[in-house]
Amino acid sequence: MAIIVNLDVMMAKRKISAGELAEAVGITPANLSILKNNKAKAVRFSTLNKLCEVLDCQPGDILEYKPESEEE
Repeated sequence: MAIIVNLDVMMAKRKISAGELAEAVGITPANLSILKNNKAKAVRFSTLNKLCEVLDCQPGDILEYKPESEEE
């Protein structure tokens, strides 16, 4: 997929664990893991909004577009 989720980067910058982030955002740790590992097919704007709120960042800090030919 051409959309890459860089949650690990923002989590490291904010020094927040996956469990803490999942609880603060209101999603299960399993769903956060799916997002972190680029396995998600979609993300709700409400979830993205809460991620940005908790991590004090912009959507572009979390999501990145890479054309299919540049992946890997």
